[in-house]
Amino acid sequence: MSILITGSAGFIGYHLTKKILKKNIKVIGTDNINNYYDIKLKKDRIQQLKKNKKFIFYKVDLSEYKKLNNVIKKHKIKYIVHLAAQAGVRYSILNPKTYFKSNLEGFFNILEISRINKIKHLIFASTSSVYGNTDKLPLKETHRTDHPLTFYAATKKSNEVMAHSYSHIYKLPCTGVRFFTVYGPLGRPDMALYKFTNNIIKNKSVELYNNGNHLRDFTYIDDIVDGVFSLIKKYPKKSVPYDIYNIGNGSPKKLLEYLKHIEKNLKRNSKIKKLPLQPGDIIKTHSDIKKLKDSTGYKPKTNINIGIRKFIDWYKEYYNIT
Repeated sequence: MSILITGSAGFIGYHLTKKILKKNIKVIGTDNINNYYDIKLKKDRIQQLKKNKKFIFYKVDLSEYKKLNNVIKKHKIKYIVHLAAQAGVRYSILNPKTYFKSNLEGFFNILEISRINKIKHLIFASTSSVYGNTDKLPLKETHRTDHPLTFYAATKKSNEVMAHSYSHIYKLPCTGVRFFTVYGPLGRPDMALYKFTNNIIKNKSVELYNNGNHLRDFTYIDDIVDGVFSLIKKYPKKSVPYDIYNIGNGSPKKLLEYLKHIEKNLKRNSKIKKLPLQPGDIIKTHSDIKKLKDSTGYKPKTNINIGIRKFIDWYKEYYNIT
């Protein structure tokens, strides 16, 4: 059995690949290694993965249909976990065209390739951002998701709808996973944990939007990866073989509390710069994870203090900080 993971140089892609390789399963990874954030971090992730002989990597962009198709044919792929996408909520406000190319055109190519190659199961990344701003918490998969606040969220909602149509027409088994604020070692530099840690160490101000009153369902990377892995062989068996799951922690924390855990682990205080709510910001996220629990026995294991400590230990080692 071989699994294709798109975006394997990414944060979630790297950790999922690592877990699957530990199960002695062959992984074919693809990524375009774009410069949205530090390329060195992406290359280091791939170098780590290449230490395992069961990992084969191809530098391919989602727009390169032929190349992608050839990779899938060559390795007789039957399972795809599609994590490659243009990420970042705020960046989508400045650069919407990038999201159109990666998240819409690119996802269409994945769907077509999956259909043609009779893929047994396509799992694809969605986001908690599809829920928009609502006081109806915790967020359930059955809640309405037709009011995205950013173009990033709109592309992810579009992916869900596109996948549903392929499931309906071509009986392609598809499962969308809505991730809730993922954090952990080797994380993305544009995310709060990385930025806060970096700024505190460098004695720079920490910017807190909405005066730090955001509520986030922070989910440790290992828990996210466990959730995805538990679904790989769990094909939707309905007449339209399509499903959606939240993957979160189910226990939201205020951004200010999150910052306090970072300060505690760094043994340093931060200089706070409070800023107003930004366009497209969601005030509260809180996942209802009952559906995934009932389906696979999923149970998040890492509390926020331990998760932050593990990130900071990695950060200090990676950047050689004593």
